[in-house]
Amino acid sequence: MNGAQALVKALTDSDVDVCFANPGTSEMHFVAALDTNPQMRCVLGLFEGVVTGAADGYARMAGKPAATLLHTGPGLANGLANIHNAKKARTPMVNIIGDHATYHRRFDAPLSADVEGIATPMSHWVGSADTADEVAAMGAAAIEASMVAPGQVASLILPADTAWNPTTKTAIADLTTVPAPDAPDERAIDTAAAAITSGAACTLVLGGAITQQRARLVGQLTAGTGTRVFCSTWAPRQESGAGRSPVARLQYFGELAAQQLDGTEHLIIIGGHPPITFFAYPDKPNELTPDGATVHQICEITGDIDGALEALVERSGAADAAPKILELDRPTLPDGELDATAVGRAMAHLMPDNAIVVNEAGTAGGGYQGALRGTPAFTLLALTGGSIGYGLPAATGAAIACPDRRVFAMQADGGGMYTVQALWTQAREGLDVTNVIFNNGKYAILQFEFDRVGAHSPGPKAMSMLDLTNPALDWVSLATGMGVPAERATTADEFNAALATSLATPGPSLIEVMI
Repeated sequence: MNGAQALVKALTDSDVDVCFANPGTSEMHFVAALDTNPQMRCVLGLFEGVVTGAADGYARMAGKPAATLLHTGPGLANGLANIHNAKKARTPMVNIIGDHATYHRRFDAPLSADVEGIATPMSHWVGSADTADEVAAMGAAAIEASMVAPGQVASLILPADTAWNPTTKTAIADLTTVPAPDAPDERAIDTAAAAITSGAACTLVLGGAITQQRARLVGQLTAGTGTRVFCSTWAPRQESGAGRSPVARLQYFGELAAQQLDGTEHLIIIGGHPPITFFAYPDKPNELTPDGATVHQICEITGDIDGALEALVERSGAADAAPKILELDRPTLPDGELDATAVGRAMAHLMPDNAIVVNEAGTAGGGYQGALRGTPAFTLLALTGGSIGYGLPAATGAAIACPDRRVFAMQADGGGMYTVQALWTQAREGLDVTNVIFNNGKYAILQFEFDRVGAHSPGPKAMSMLDLTNPALDWVSLATGMGVPAERATTADEFNAALATSLATPGPSLIEVMI
């Protein structure tokens, strides 16, 4: 057995059995080791941002890490944007980063880089194996680190000689050693409950994933006490649709979020920090806590969010309250003009049970999502770290994690071009992904932001930096060129028909929505 075989064994023995990969020369022994371990499924991505984004989407749905295989410092750098998103989402991820042989590093070869320095800002844990005997144990340590609640990014550097040298050392991750989530602040729970029962205007902002249990608990809190509840705009995973309790998200634009929080006398925080604006703007506040409001910080993202919610509901006297539950209410199919709302209505009419919706739709996101409240139950994944190029890869990973569920990739055209290669992986793997591309021919969100940041009125040169029509993107050609059947929709009726065909046909497809 060599070091690479020992590492693959350590991964599969610890139930990490999917590896998203874009390998190079330094990783060939790891690639060869896949042939000796049938438990490991390896998925090829044609760009490292696809690899890391797919690992993020997979782990959010599987509840366990996937591995990635990346080629030296530059390959890691290509994947960092979606590693950033995973870190912000607290997604468990184990990155295996090949490097030059230990004795070759001193020659400063063309691909030499400070791999540890590149990995550290986007990782919670970084390690490097120096000998083949260390590889399996460090792989197990990386897995353990990735599972620290609610999830962490672990990056293991694997020099080529540690992969090819022989070893007898194996290891299995000991997840019993992973620390439990931090205990919530009991005093903060008591003071928050006292504020709620006093009749004061209270608002809870909930961080982390919105599971069915958490939605039910905050639904009880609202029903029993009138407390307003919002989750993060970018909650990494949210269970939505019929049969579940709705949890409103804070608005992206700071002034709209401020309106949601207006009148709050007591702001209760579970699983995060007091809300802020996404960016700073001249002469506008960046902290959204209303003036004079008392903040009750019960726990951070690493805390026992479920325990904190249960205790707050109990101490507020809401444990017997019946939460609001969304009922199935499919709209009729739209007709006429095609816009984001029409897309949402068609989805709500046709969506199968238990679908997964990955949202990177940009300015179209609010329009289609507003129509989904009465759909069958579904899971929503969001662009938690804000780094675009997430949607298509995350949908790819989610489909591998949940092969029995239809996945919708709701994707803006500009962001989709960052990681368009994910379509090729979807075709190669035969994944049931419906890719909906909102093609408005521009970076629309940046046109909004021009005014919001107080920049001058944009002229032709400035506007050309936000325009995607010279030449226009042809998503039907892009998709079919990578093996994904595609249609273009310009009316609601055309979209309805294309969506029905997609849902009735196994494998991936793409619908280009001209808006």
